[in-house]
This record gives sequence, C-alpha cells and structure tokens, in this order.
Amino acid sequence: MRTGFFNSLVFALLTSASIVAIAAPGIAPKPEKSIMMTEAVTVSVSDKVDLNGADAATLQKELAGVGEAKAKAIVAYRDDNGPFASVDELLEVKGIGKAILDRNRERLEVN
Repeated sequence: MRTGFFNSLVFALLTSASIVAIAAPGIAPKPEKSIMMTEAVTVSVSDKVDLNGADAATLQKELAGVGEAKAKAIVAYRDDNGPFASVDELLEVKGIGKAILDRNRERLEVN
C-alpha cells in the first residue's frame, strides 16, 4: 500500500513539474550588439568600382567575367592611354566586349 501511495505521489510531482516547465514563459535572449556593424558602415559608401582608381586585383574580384588577364589589360590600357573618360571607353580594352560591359555597367564608375 505504501508503494502505491509513493508511486502516485511521484507521478503527481513529475506531472506538475512538467506542466510548470511547459507553461513557464521562456526568457528571450537579448540580442548582442555587433561590433562589425560600425566597421561595415565605414568600409565603403559606394558599391561601384572606379575604373581609374581600382587595381587589377579589385577589378578581377568585383567585376563579373573579368579574370586576371582582363583586369591586367584594363590597368595596362589606363596606364598607356590615361584615365578613362567614360565607362563606355572600356570597350577599347582588348578582351572586353559589349556583353561584359553590359553585365558590369551598374557596378562601374569613372572618377
């Protein structure tokens, strides 16, 4: 008889503990402030690549369809002929066609 009473008591205790655990409101974790946020804001104001200021590595990384050889050709053209007057002048660079220019036109600027 004591065992039955004890089992009922344990069952009631476990049931109430599980109900309390389910019904208790969860504590939402506070979001941590990101340290990188301030760095990301100061990195760049413009997402565009300056044809007259970018080096070959930047051109290769930022422009679609432009590999190492084309990026070096762009820099060589700029060194030989002076700064680009417009984005369309990029068509004068050997290996750069209309398709590549159209794909990257919105990413390019001339300063």
